[in-house]
Amino acid sequence: MKKILVFALLIFVIMLFIPTLSLNIIEKNNVKKSEPKLNEETYPITVYDVNKKENFSIEMEEYLKGVIAAEMPAEFEIEALKAQAVTARTYLLHHLKKYESGHPDHPQAAICTGIHCQVWHSQETLKSIHPNDWFEKYWDKIEESVNSTKGEVLVYDDKIIEPLFHSTSGGKTENSEDVFQSAVPYLRSVDSPYELEAPKLHGSVNISIDDFITKLNNAYGKLNLTANNLKDKIILNDISEGGKVKTVKIDSIVVSGRDIRTLFNLNSTNFKFVQSGNEIEILTTGYGHGIGMSQWGANGMAENGSNYIEILKHYYTGIEIKDISE
Repeated sequence: MKKILVFALLIFVIMLFIPTLSLNIIEKNNVKKSEPKLNEETYPITVYDVNKKENFSIEMEEYLKGVIAAEMPAEFEIEALKAQAVTARTYLLHHLKKYESGHPDHPQAAICTGIHCQVWHSQETLKSIHPNDWFEKYWDKIEESVNSTKGEVLVYDDKIIEPLFHSTSGGKTENSEDVFQSAVPYLRSVDSPYELEAPKLHGSVNISIDDFITKLNNAYGKLNLTANNLKDKIILNDISEGGKVKTVKIDSIVVSGRDIRTLFNLNSTNFKFVQSGNEIEILTTGYGHGIGMSQWGANGMAENGSNYIEILKHYYTGIEIKDISE
């Protein structure tokens, strides 16, 4: 009888604790792992290395330091570097959202290390391509530009923008539709007056008239061009608000300024032809597509007392700067 009572008591205790034990197991199984927030330095991203042809994982803010070091001279003013840091962070997050399943050109990652996206260099690469004291002199400055703007991004109408940037505008940036057809409200043409120190503000390409005509014929078919009629047969047909050549009329056809830039490997689409003797000199102003922030213009603004917020609001019309945690 005593054994029966002990056994019954044991059964009662087990039955009493099973519901609590089961509930704890269910709750434990239902707890989700804490996802890293985008404004945390430990947020990992996947990047496609265009040189090694493979992906690698890196913390977001560490990635940004490699972008700043690769995309903008470290000698620039700290406020210009901060502007580049916010721009690079915004560009990254725009790509991560737009290409969540991978970019068509590198399907396993939304972002890459080449000019196709925004250039990134590892610390090892930076040490190998710069003088011996470069890293010691400038890395703290690059880290400051990223850390002091941590989490800050550019938004328009409460959406993260695609903040295009370039080296040198030549005095005025471009409306987006004058280069890429699509009108974007925050990519408007603005003055960029502080670029006089830019090394590629002015450039030129010299080519013989025979080679010049041959290149055009090979690209667009046999054209009625001779050394004597070039001035009449080649007309800069349409000029953008930013001063760039949108279209060129060549004999009976019309081609884009972008095509001419590519054909003759020009610094920008702000160009003109100067014929002298048996040569054509193609003079250019500015370097890059001219849309969004001019990097040399940003540095000029910083040298003249503007902070990074003023720089960004100048080059990106109507934007706000917000923390990504918002």
